[in-house]
Amino acid sequence: MKIIDLRQIGKHLFSEIGSTRLRPFVSEAIGKGAAGDKTFPIDKKAEDIIISSLKALGEPLSIVSEEAGIEEIKGGGKKVIIDPIDGSKNAITGIPFYCTSIAVADSDNIGSISLAYVINILTGDEFWAEKGNGAFFNGERIYTQKDDAFYLIAYEAQNPKNDIPKIMKLLGEARRTRCWGAMALDISYVAYGSVSVFITPSPSRSFDFASGYLLVKEAGGVFTDISGNSIDRVEIGLKRGAPLLASGNIQLHEKALRLLYG
Repeated sequence: MKIIDLRQIGKHLFSEIGSTRLRPFVSEAIGKGAAGDKTFPIDKKAEDIIISSLKALGEPLSIVSEEAGIEEIKGGGKKVIIDPIDGSKNAITGIPFYCTSIAVADSDNIGSISLAYVINILTGDEFWAEKGNGAFFNGERIYTQKDDAFYLIAYEAQNPKNDIPKIMKLLGEARRTRCWGAMALDISYVAYGSVSVFITPSPSRSFDFASGYLLVKEAGGVFTDISGNSIDRVEIGLKRGAPLLASGNIQLHEKALRLLYG
């Protein structure tokens, strides 16, 4: 599988789903996905497009998707980690910030991710990365922030009452903060250089951050758990893994850790 294959899937998604952008989607859940969250029609539609496209490639693949769970194609092979719609709650309420995230891994852990792809379903903007070959935005090479100022810190608060107090000292040092509600896009903008640090204190599942992990690393950033430990050995699957901290560079990362634990 190559980036061009993922970009073809992205074009199909944008064609089918992007045409309805800026209108709220059906907000009634149609069930629960394999990861336990509610499944909405937009999630199912996006996942159907992605999985049918992957099957059409004719390659042995092992799918790990938020909605469908684990599915083997032709006996299984490289892992394809899918979040069909990251930011479903934004989509169904008409908030224009959601995306699709697809990552490809050569084995069972996060450190083996070799391809990453995120598409903003509203704009068609694409982020992608290939291990060892850099990160890109719409075909242009991108890099993370170079200096150590906290210009903008983005965060995810799955449980605001518990999560926000844990990171308040860090947030208080930022010139601006944002909680946009689509983790894959949040992290993509760390790779793009417009977000200094992304943090989420609650454990996240691999499909939430798999693409962002490689994008940040290939753009020159640092990506660990919230304590500064490597997440390379975190197992790819449907279970919640680690709370996350992604930074534009090592200076930003160390400053963030000192604020969290100093």
